[in-house]
Amino acid sequence: MKYYIIAGEASGDLHGSNLMKALLKEDPQADFRFWGGDLMASVGGELVKHYRDLAFMGFAEVVMNLRTIAKNLAFCKEDISKFNPDVLVFIDYPGFNLRIAKWAKEKNIKTHYYISPQIWAWKEGRIKDIKRDIDHMYVILPFEKDFYEKKHGYPVEFVGHPLIDAISSRTQVDEFEFRETHQLGDKPIIALLPGSRKQEITKMLSVMLSLVEDYPDYEFVIAGAPSQEYSFYEPFIKNSNVHFISNKTYDLLSVSTAALVTSGTATLETALFKVPEVVCYKGSWVSYQIGKRLVKNIKYISLVNLIMDKEVVTELIQSDFNKTRLKKELDIILDDYERTKFFINYYDLEKKLGGKGASEKTAQLIYHNIQ
Repeated sequence: MKYYIIAGEASGDLHGSNLMKALLKEDPQADFRFWGGDLMASVGGELVKHYRDLAFMGFAEVVMNLRTIAKNLAFCKEDISKFNPDVLVFIDYPGFNLRIAKWAKEKNIKTHYYISPQIWAWKEGRIKDIKRDIDHMYVILPFEKDFYEKKHGYPVEFVGHPLIDAISSRTQVDEFEFRETHQLGDKPIIALLPGSRKQEITKMLSVMLSLVEDYPDYEFVIAGAPSQEYSFYEPFIKNSNVHFISNKTYDLLSVSTAALVTSGTATLETALFKVPEVVCYKGSWVSYQIGKRLVKNIKYISLVNLIMDKEVVTELIQSDFNKTRLKKELDIILDDYERTKFFINYYDLEKKLGGKGASEKTAQLIYHNIQ
């Protein structure tokens, strides 16, 4: 079978590579052509465009690159036509993928979507496009199945969350070796995950690092984003108890005692590593007001709380994200009794996510649905 896969972000590259490996087990003769990254390329097939050339974040950046986006859409349609795939597989990246899906449906190309757009949070109107253009949808969050089927009458398959596989399949980190390699001492580690964009990182770190002098018996380690150079982080590292590690977030979480985490997928990753955390978010006043109006009917901002449908991790948003509140919450997650509650909830979270095997389940469904 011929598979054309479109992933437009780093996370899509990771999940796409695991899906491709699983598809090869079902279909050893699988022929892949894809938009993605180095991880997908390492599996085999033909990389058409790298996600680094597709990442336009924020309204202003999208507007400035409308011509490039239009060219990419036109090129993608032409490339799909030439390849003539048996199936087209979309991985998240909805702004681009749903446009391609509309065109593909008109061309009678089978369309499968792995990792649903988060239309339950915003742009719920996209359900019309999905029902019209997507033949099969594979969702990774348990509440998404009810959202699609009960609320919108659109059947989907819940396959579990691929992060469980990505984390469980990793090589175990030797803590002594890790500390020695990164020149860390023997104090317990508090991981700081401040996000990936410069403006976001600056706002988050300024508050997170204000706690350092209050915790001399701990080491604070900043998880550097692959998209930013060390020179950007260097001005923040003014205390001997503050360290920096780039592009090793999973290794860092595996040896951490607690974490302060900017809202996003990292909140779920931290929970799957069983690390007690405080979830933080602070945007500009304008961005926050716009976001509040776009995101409707959502009680929480962290995936952990959304999945569990209760407050498992504390969320400090906007004015609540300040030194006083953050110190209070950090004290709580460092307390032995409170930490036990986290571990119990985290194990329940993993059960709700369906356990291991998301890539294999999705590959089996895709393969058997195109027979």
